[in-house]
Amino acid sequence: MNTKLPLRGGLLLSALLLAAAGPLAANSTAAESSTATLTVTAVGKKDTAPPPIKKDDVRFFVGKERTQIADWRKGETLYLAILIDDSLDASIANQWGDLKAFMMAQPDTTYIAVAYGRNGTAMVAQDFTKDHALAAKALRLPLGSAEAFTSPYLALQDWIKRWPDSNERKSILLFSSGIDYFRGAFDPVDPDVDTTIEDAQKKNINIWSIYAPDAGHRLRWSYALFLAQGFLSRVAEETGAESFYLSFAPAVTFKPYFDEMQEHLNNQYLLTFVGNGSAKGRLERVRVSTELAGVELLAAPEAYLPPAK
Repeated sequence: MNTKLPLRGGLLLSALLLAAAGPLAANSTAAESSTATLTVTAVGKKDTAPPPIKKDDVRFFVGKERTQIADWRKGETLYLAILIDDSLDASIANQWGDLKAFMMAQPDTTYIAVAYGRNGTAMVAQDFTKDHALAAKALRLPLGSAEAFTSPYLALQDWIKRWPDSNERKSILLFSSGIDYFRGAFDPVDPDVDTTIEDAQKKNINIWSIYAPDAGHRLRWSYALFLAQGFLSRVAEETGAESFYLSFAPAVTFKPYFDEMQEHLNNQYLLTFVGNGSAKGRLERVRVSTELAGVELLAAPEAYLPPAK
């Protein structure tokens, strides 16, 4: 019997070591993880509101792997920024009545800010406030001046950098022709567009856009406008939002755009998942879908995992 004691003692020691290593391994895994939050917009069939979406209704993938959703909740608080390109033709101010009505219709859980894009920067006229009437007073005629003819994407980047960090919903509504005068109106590749998308994805900001002609009267430059509207669409789609325009001509009224956007904002959710952001943080390819009939889920195709802690 004594010959079996060393073996039993060895097994006991191994078991104790494994038991001790278990929590350490778990703590090591937890230490390498980080959480990301993604805004998801539920869209119903045309002219119909989508039903409430539950976590069990959602399929979520990181890369090609289906991933567990850590948290799913209806978005209540919203930071909504209005960014107006100061190069726009002054006639857009005819739409400000409907824009003010859209701003005033926001619930009291919405903070609204107003800024003007000029010289590649966002000139804030009214910081985030729950006083929607005060925010509406910041609306004015665009300057349409030479210094405003730079880049709406640089103005977006400038404002995104100065936004407060928050795990709540965040949206920018951009009014612009989409033409990047800084890079050149005829260049089909615009690195500022890519940087804008990445900056917005890192802060989980949806960038909605409404096309309007600028004071340069470039309607005769159909190719430049085609590229510009493509840029606006890319920025919107790759940040989980939508872009609104009717060919190259200005819309008679923006009210249908505001109504559709309001429907989207009323049906937004915040999805949180756990992953490994590594030492520096990284963007991960993600995909969100549902099997609910007549419902589409809009979300950015990439979500940012901050550095692991």
